[in-house]
Amino acid sequence: MSILSFSAWTAFAGTMYNNHLSLLTDLYQITMAQGYWDQGTHQRESVFHLFFRKGPFQGSYAIAAGIEPAIDWIRSLRITTSDREYLEDLRGNDGKALFKKEFLQFLTECRFELDIDAVPEGLPVMAHEPIVRVRGPLLQCQWIESALLNIVNFQTLVATKAARVCLAAGDSSVLEFGLRRAQGIDGSLAASRACYIGGCQATSNVLAGKLYGIPVRGTHAHSWVMSFDTELEAFEAYARSMPNNCIFLVDTYNTLDGVRNAIRVAHQLAEKGHRLVGVRLDSGDMTKLSIEARKMFQEAQLHDAVIVASNDLDEIEIERMRKAGAQIDIWGVGTKLVTAYDQPALGGVYKLSSIQDQHGQWIDKIKLSEQWIKVSTPGILNVRRYRKSNVPLMDVLYSETMGAPAAAQGSDIVTGQQSMALDSFDTYEDLLKPILRKGEYVTDLPKLKTIRENAIAWCNELPERIRTLSSPSRYPVAIEERLSKKKMEMMKGYR
Repeated sequence: MSILSFSAWTAFAGTMYNNHLSLLTDLYQITMAQGYWDQGTHQRESVFHLFFRKGPFQGSYAIAAGIEPAIDWIRSLRITTSDREYLEDLRGNDGKALFKKEFLQFLTECRFELDIDAVPEGLPVMAHEPIVRVRGPLLQCQWIESALLNIVNFQTLVATKAARVCLAAGDSSVLEFGLRRAQGIDGSLAASRACYIGGCQATSNVLAGKLYGIPVRGTHAHSWVMSFDTELEAFEAYARSMPNNCIFLVDTYNTLDGVRNAIRVAHQLAEKGHRLVGVRLDSGDMTKLSIEARKMFQEAQLHDAVIVASNDLDEIEIERMRKAGAQIDIWGVGTKLVTAYDQPALGGVYKLSSIQDQHGQWIDKIKLSEQWIKVSTPGILNVRRYRKSNVPLMDVLYSETMGAPAAAQGSDIVTGQQSMALDSFDTYEDLLKPILRKGEYVTDLPKLKTIRENAIAWCNELPERIRTLSSPSRYPVAIEERLSKKKMEMMKGYR
């Protein structure tokens, strides 16, 4: 199978929207870019970090996703003649050109050559920890903010939702059925990719299957059944047409009668060397109906027939149904998954944390707020994760210019006050890994299937109290003592 790279996807998107994607940015990024250019600071080396301030879905962690697509978008950045002509036509409040021609000419000649470090896609990450670190000329770092947040925020949010749904499903499989309810074409494709990373086994979205190599699943809808005089005729016709893909949707009229008709067709399939895969329930009391359907399959000696459930499911409903004894083998989850229904945005941010002065000396920067949670952390940051017997126990945020942590301890990053420390650990690793240097890949990124496998394994390593769906404990994240002290001093100094 030929799987398209993100650069091929951007070409597809360009055709879809009849436009190039380099202007996928907010206007204020470009106005600031001209300001930096006017001030002569546009080439100043700077460092920005992308992170979120609060775990989504009232959980303790998020699944990092969207990093490779975002980086590929960055590598494809070129301000074209068409882009320049559009920007030339923009006007300020006085009716005159908003941007200077010399500045726009500079943009067309600019090549984005950034250094990017990021956590591996699929890794569980915590609030206030950098997911992506960007280093390079100030103008270039600023330009990419909006699109980087757009791509990483959304896919991280949906991958996290998928991980929660898969956790609720236990050993059962989860299929992503969200195309028709997703926010637009690009939203559906990004959601399908993120859902696969989060643990979904397959998607109904055929284009996502082509672009990303995700397995695709699906059979028929109610309209197929309704186009025949009887439900039995519909099932028999589908079995003749697609004998190797028979999961019958049984609730068009009467669900249990539909199961009986599916069983009749199952015996017909068996006579011809095929088998019924199963049935899909899409309405009614699916817990009760699945129990009855399972009894009917057992009595008919169809022990391997699966029962699929769909219809506005999420992790809470799946967990409730399983506790009530539902006999569901596969969960088809759509709307509430791909739209992150109960939390429509992650709230990730992108903050400047250090910049070189005219002499090449690093000057750390901090963003203040009356709310501690919104105060940024200064420095060129990394995160060290400490483990024991492969179980993550605590993370420590530190500044690389200050040196690595001497011990697994620091101040609580959420409050800035309480001290945290580990008594013992086996191993540790720094979470930010080099991805780009001067705009070129310096590592081979894993295939999507591997990202998914890693994400499942990493989530399973988290302590149960951290990943539980109900009232999870907060995973401990500390800010290294020297960095914490500097942060406090900078806060006092600015105030």
